[in-house]
Amino acid sequence: MSEERYGEFVLVRRHGHVAELVLDRPKAMNAVSTEMARSLAGACTALAADREARVVVLTSSHERAFCVGADLKERNSFSDADLVKQRPVARGAYTGVLELPMPTIAAVHGFALGGGFELALSCDLIVADPTAVVGLPEVSVGVIPGGGGTQLLPRRVGAARAAELIFTARRLDAAEAAGLGLVDQLVEEGRDREEALALAARIAGNSPVGLRAAKRALRLGHGLDLRAGLEVEDAAWRSVAFSGDRAEGVAAFNEKRKPEWPGE
Repeated sequence: MSEERYGEFVLVRRHGHVAELVLDRPKAMNAVSTEMARSLAGACTALAADREARVVVLTSSHERAFCVGADLKERNSFSDADLVKQRPVARGAYTGVLELPMPTIAAVHGFALGGGFELALSCDLIVADPTAVVGLPEVSVGVIPGGGGTQLLPRRVGAARAAELIFTARRLDAAEAAGLGLVDQLVEEGRDREEALALAARIAGNSPVGLRAAKRALRLGHGLDLRAGLEVEDAAWRSVAFSGDRAEGVAAFNEKRKPEWPGE
C-alpha cells in the first residue's frame, strides 16, 4: 500500500486498483477549510487522470466524524470579499468528488453534516455504520446547502423529502438515514471503512472502461426523458463496444478464465 499526501489535510492511499481518499484534519473533525478544499480538489484532479484507479473510497481519519462541513471558525473571520473569493475554491472540492469518472463510495461514521454530508452525497454509494449522524443544517446558520445538497439530495429521496430535511435542518441517525435512502448500506459499528473498501474491491474486478462508461450513462441520463436517456446509454455503449476491455471480457468468458483488463 502506497500513500501520497495533498497538502496537510488530504491523503490518498492505494490498495491495488482502489484509491482511498482520506479526509485527514482530525483536530477540526475534518471541517473543510480553504486549504483543505484546495487540497481535496487537487487530489481529485490527480485521481481523475489516473488510469490505475478503478474505484475511489472517501474515508475519514477521525474516530467520531466523517466531516462536520465548512470551517465556520474560518468563515467567521471572513469579509464579504473573502467569502466571494473562497467560493470557487470550496466548489472545486465538491465538484472534484462529484465529477470523478470512476465509481465512488463514501465510508461514513459519526458526524456527516452540511458540507460533510454533501461530500458523501457526491459519491455514487454511501456505506455507513450505526454511529453515523447526517443532515444538511445550513439554513440554521443563515445559508443554504451550497456543495450540491439542494440538487443531490432530491435525486436520492425525492423533492418533498429533501425539502423537509433541508428546511428543518434536522439531523438523522443512521437507522432513519438508511430507511429513507440517504445512505445505501448500513454495516456493523466501526466497519464502514473496511466494508466500503471490500465493496470497492469487488467493483474494481470489473472492466475499468465499462465502469466509467456505466457511470457516465447513469449520471448524464438521470432526469432525461426515456428516449433521450436511451440515446445517452447508446453513446456510452458505443464508447466501450470496440474497446480492448470488451474484447478481453468476451475472450475470458469463453475461455472460462479471469479477465486481464487492458483498461482501454
